[in-house]
Amino acid sequence: MSYPVYRVFRSGLIPLGGALLLWGCSAGPDFVAKDEPWRKQEEIACIASGAVRETQYIRSRTALGGPSEFCGAERPFEMAATSDGLVGLQPSAFVACPMIPKINDWVASVVEPAARRHLGAALLELRVAASYSCRAMNGVSGAKLSEHGHANAIDISAFKLADGHVITVKGGWNGDPGEQAFLRDVRAGSCRDFTTVLGPGADAYHGDHFHLDLARHGRDGQQHICH
Repeated sequence: MSYPVYRVFRSGLIPLGGALLLWGCSAGPDFVAKDEPWRKQEEIACIASGAVRETQYIRSRTALGGPSEFCGAERPFEMAATSDGLVGLQPSAFVACPMIPKINDWVASVVEPAARRHLGAALLELRVAASYSCRAMNGVSGAKLSEHGHANAIDISAFKLADGHVITVKGGWNGDPGEQAFLRDVRAGSCRDFTTVLGPGADAYHGDHFHLDLARHGRDGQQHICH
């Protein structure tokens, strides 16, 4: 089944092949977006399942803001920490419900074990380069609406350990052997939890962070992209 595709401009919204519909937008690059019912369905199912509960580290938000009806989430959350508060997110991430259990699982099963295995220390903090942002992919005007615009993505630029050691994706990817092994394990393990994983070597936009999201790829929506 196909769904309407729109191009959203700073000053309006145009269905591709349709009539002009005015829409008040804040400044920012224009993007192409389309109605995708699966997003709302998955988010509502996640909320109804009770997989995410409010705590002092996870709090619901009434809205995230944005210049378009295509951005945001049904019930967004602010996530300040994972692992029962032991691993902080700095700054807090603003994400939709389905992202939260994935981030929790990823930290517990991938990042924390890799930190102990390769660097001999516990994980203390994730440095968040980006979460929700109503914008085109990679900030390129005219591109598809980013998964960040759906609160369905998070970018991680660095990992802080309990011993004070900070491993940046940019510096550690070709850094000392322990940092290299840690970051490569993290990227490989990320591909099990997220449907899109981009990092150094993927393209010119992801050399200094890992991009993780839950977009649907392929005809059946089950394909993974991992670079």
